[in-house]
Amino acid sequence: MTKRNSLYFASIFLAAIFLLSCNRTEQRDPVSLKEAFKPKFHIGTALNARQVMGHDSATMKVVKKHFNSIVAENCMKSGMIQREEGKFNFELPDQFVKFGEENDMFIIGHTLIWHSQAPRWFFTDEDGNDVSREILIERMKNHISTVVGRYKGRVNGWDVVNEAILDDGSYRKSKFYEIIGEDFIKLAFQFAHEADPEAELYYNDYSMAVPGKRNGVVKMVQKLQEQGVKIDAIGMQGHIGLDYPEVQEFENSIKAYSDLGVKVMVTELDLSVLPMPDWGAGAEISTDYEYQKELNPYTEGLPDSVNVLFEKRYLDFFNLFLKHQDVISRVTLWGVNDNNSWKNNWPVRGRTDYPLLFDRNNEPKPVVDKIIQEALTKDR
Repeated sequence: MTKRNSLYFASIFLAAIFLLSCNRTEQRDPVSLKEAFKPKFHIGTALNARQVMGHDSATMKVVKKHFNSIVAENCMKSGMIQREEGKFNFELPDQFVKFGEENDMFIIGHTLIWHSQAPRWFFTDEDGNDVSREILIERMKNHISTVVGRYKGRVNGWDVVNEAILDDGSYRKSKFYEIIGEDFIKLAFQFAHEADPEAELYYNDYSMAVPGKRNGVVKMVQKLQEQGVKIDAIGMQGHIGLDYPEVQEFENSIKAYSDLGVKVMVTELDLSVLPMPDWGAGAEISTDYEYQKELNPYTEGLPDSVNVLFEKRYLDFFNLFLKHQDVISRVTLWGVNDNNSWKNNWPVRGRTDYPLLFDRNNEPKPVVDKIIQEALTKDR
């Protein structure tokens, strides 16, 4: 090879490297969910104990990339934090809050007062009898003050009371209600506000698109407001299916709650593709039906025909959220990927569901990009 040819091929080689480097510079990572929704509302996810402890690094990469808000799935519930009276275990909650702070996330504490997953001792004396109203109020105050006070200025918002209204609009006859009366809700918000006056305080419930429950929640919040109680937002749990609830009823509730002068949050969002044994179960965690093969039809994967319905349903709801972005402050998925969703075991254990935006390998489903595109094209 002549010297001239050598120089020629060398120049071609260098030019090729230059063009490749230019292409790499021009190529950008795809827009993430949190980037697409940043001007509109927080986009969040729930973290389970394994993730909080750092045992699922692949999933946590997805969390860091796509979400800017986190909520504790279980580790901040009263039964987990205070199994025995006066003995608080903050190991997991501390790690959860630390992760949120290190990654500049909007941190939600879930939940302070809930009839389910509350420790049994909360309501009984040493003989197993119900405690007095005064004792239960004192226990509530001590629990809320200790937990909220520990994270004062660090946790941005708290689900203060969870699932206190039934679908017909009446108060749930929980132990809190039976012993204290409806005032337990007012007291819980007051104690939380005293412990951290700057934290946002929320009421959270499922089946919030049901007209009866909607009316009951509106009346309850109006009464709290008349009593001067601080309540910043109402959380609408988004446990939806392919054909329930009606999008219009969900929108009716967004309007009704925002008319109270509070923000609306879509919490615990997931979309089950599986048949429900009982459409009236809502998201009552105690519901448990016997396994039947016909209730678990997609063990080998989701058929294209069902995936089409899945994508349309998610897009319909995200377009609804974007339509009301002036009053919606946060949308939170209840889990990161299909593998760690509670829907695989509720209301029937041992099923294979596909309710979230990321598959069992932490890969974004095709609908994720479509949701992002909708967010990018919807102005405030």
